[in-house]
Amino acid sequence: MEKRVILFLVLSLGIIFGYDLLLKELGYSPFSNSPIIDEEIHQPESSEEFRTDRSSSLSTDTSLDTPTDSVENSAMSDGQALVPNAEVIVVDTPLVRVGLSTEGGAITSWELKEFLTQTEESVPVQLIYPNGQYPGPLTLRAEGHEALTTEIQKNVYLVEKDFEELDERHPTGRVKFTYESGDSDVWVEKVLVFHYDSYVVDIEIRTRGITEKLDLVLGTNFGLVEWGQGFIGLLGSAWMMGEELVKESPDADDPTIRREGAVTWLALQDKYFISVFMPEEATGLVAKLENEMVVSAALNLPVGSEGQVHKTRLYAGPKRFDVLKSFENGLEDTIDFGWFIYDSFEPVKFVAKPLFSVLLYINDYTHNFGWAIIIVTLCIKLLFVPLQYKSYKSMQGMKTIQGPVAKLQEKYKDDKQKLNTELMKLYKEHKVNPVGGCLPMFLQMPVFIALFNILYMTIELRQAPFMLWIHDLSIQDPFYVLPVLMGASMFVQQKIMPTTADPNMAKMMLILPVGLTFLFVTFPAGLVLYWVTNNVLTITQQFVTDRYVLPPPKPGPTEVAKTDSSDPDKPDKPGKKKSSSQQSGKSKKS
Repeated sequence: MEKRVILFLVLSLGIIFGYDLLLKELGYSPFSNSPIIDEEIHQPESSEEFRTDRSSSLSTDTSLDTPTDSVENSAMSDGQALVPNAEVIVVDTPLVRVGLSTEGGAITSWELKEFLTQTEESVPVQLIYPNGQYPGPLTLRAEGHEALTTEIQKNVYLVEKDFEELDERHPTGRVKFTYESGDSDVWVEKVLVFHYDSYVVDIEIRTRGITEKLDLVLGTNFGLVEWGQGFIGLLGSAWMMGEELVKESPDADDPTIRREGAVTWLALQDKYFISVFMPEEATGLVAKLENEMVVSAALNLPVGSEGQVHKTRLYAGPKRFDVLKSFENGLEDTIDFGWFIYDSFEPVKFVAKPLFSVLLYINDYTHNFGWAIIIVTLCIKLLFVPLQYKSYKSMQGMKTIQGPVAKLQEKYKDDKQKLNTELMKLYKEHKVNPVGGCLPMFLQMPVFIALFNILYMTIELRQAPFMLWIHDLSIQDPFYVLPVLMGASMFVQQKIMPTTADPNMAKMMLILPVGLTFLFVTFPAGLVLYWVTNNVLTITQQFVTDRYVLPPPKPGPTEVAKTDSSDPDKPDKPGKKKSSSQQSGKSKKS
């Protein structure tokens, strides 16, 4: 039984940690670490350089140092230049710094002031990807009408802005873009309402003279920042239609995804950030794959007519659980708390959400997520003390009957049914449950997996310091101290834990701490801190149990004699057999 459990755990770890790496090595992963960019644009040598270049594009490409700047000859998202009199309007709030182009009324930059890139040159995170083939966020596309699409995307809009800067005294502000054709009846108006304390923008689009179906473009990779974070969940598009949440990105075989129906929301996301449209009414959506790294998404607005009005909300910012949950439309499920191996599981999600709330609650008092992780791990360990006690007791009981079990296995090696019957009698006689040592472990697995998901993917741990050399719990330990401590503590744990496994198998399992140490080197420091804490608490619990709670029995003369007689490798003494026979004869005579 224990061999199967060990094999299951080893295979599970191999699948979990090897699948993503294997796909990337074979070139099948939809999002690898090397973005493919148009040939005329500089391609960085690494994902870190690319993220830094992308984050600094606000200052190098659009020069947003003044509220309204000329952007002649700057590159647009489709590779063409802005018309000479196009301008970029700056919206500045305590949370974001946004650039809006008068050409097409599109978003050209979206800088998050409270979040920095995880590179040596820490600059504010930039959510807008500048080099995609498709139009930027908030542009309109007339389906099947290229001339109209070009007209409403490439012409310059008149702009009205009723604020300079948003703060507590001026909490909301409005930017209005208007375009009217000189030789047709086409008229488009976009009104954007910003809030000083929110990443949400209220958007209202009015049109006249357009009878074609319109697409409202969410943009190219708008919200995808950290390319290498595809281990859990998905980088790319996600949407909610009715009650169904779908996280799916186009691939090379099917580069376009189209869905028809009422759209609750449409998003582009990575591990920590997301941009999402939440329309009042939309009849479908489309997601397109430009190349290995670039995906665009758009809403299909209802079929147009004279005086059409479309309303939606845009959220572009961090994937904070409480903020996403406040929308009450299932958006918080883009944070996949229930992930395990290849899919989401409700038991894990059911445990993870309250556990995450507890972690946040403790952090409110400690003001340090490292100490919060240690306290939560301690609380979980205390919660499972009764189960661990039963597990230890069951394993000790199994260890005391190893001799009789081996003897039965040798005696009935050719009769499996008889062997099982005799083993069950033996277990019942000694009041031992063979699965008692494994059952508590399986009951604890949803908790451990849930905590793994929380520590791996929640943005609250991003750039959260602990102490000494650990300045960011969401990235690996720079000096590998925690992984080494994890491996050493796991080795000690294996040596002192009771086991019913074959001695040779137990020796082979000592290789596991070495392998896991090398694996955990790349894991976030917060996750490794949890494992180290859990191992240390397990060792302490085992020591206390063996010393004070459930000490192993000291074999006396009677027990030694019984053990010797039950050893299948030692022949029975002739004198003992004779004595037993004589005793039986005496019994018959009497």
